[in-house]
Amino acid sequence: MNALDAVILCGGKGTRLKSVVSDRPKPMAALNDKPFLQLLVEYAAGFGFKRFILCAGYMGDVIEKHFSGVLPGLEIVVSREDGPLDTAGAVKNASSLIQTSPFLVMNGDSICRIDLREFVKFHSSRRGRASVAVVKVADAGSFGSIALGPGGRILSFREKAAAGAGYVNAGIYILDKTVLDAVPSGARYSMERELLPALISGGDVYGYETESRLFDIGTPEGYREAGENIK
Repeated sequence: MNALDAVILCGGKGTRLKSVVSDRPKPMAALNDKPFLQLLVEYAAGFGFKRFILCAGYMGDVIEKHFSGVLPGLEIVVSREDGPLDTAGAVKNASSLIQTSPFLVMNGDSICRIDLREFVKFHSSRRGRASVAVVKVADAGSFGSIALGPGGRILSFREKAAAGAGYVNAGIYILDKTVLDAVPSGARYSMERELLPALISGGDVYGYETESRLFDIGTPEGYREAGENIK
């Protein structure tokens, strides 16, 4: 487990959250007296991950300064972005810093507390190039849904789905490094809308089902809800 690098996407501006958090990048929003991003790192470290690459864009200096020696025993590297690169573009930008294949990727503004050891085992057993943690919600239409086939193979990503229960992306991935070959360097490129849908045609993407709850701090409501539920 500790052989896998963990990449955390924390480059967004957090525009929707500015009414309550305006002096720092969104992933550094305080939750129970700690930056949310630190809670994510500590959560993954609890499963044995020891090397982290933080993909930082907007106010990246705040992230870099905070993680300078704050968590002894962990190696934390910051990958800086000169401009918006979206999710897959940010991972591509950090590719020279990623030392393992496969590697873990997590969104820096959400958390779904899955068993990361089991997720790694799942990815290894499926022998695909990408695995996505998926969670069932009561209304997948407001998220965009994921259709699963036999063995957990992902059949499609639907940006807009009919209202009703369904699976949605929990923002946690395991990727083989070869998938980054399809991502153009220095360009905005989306994991959810471009990279993963392109991999589906080869049958290379699997969904790891979880009943854990997904918390997203991207809005004032979501931020408040996370604070009330995550201790």
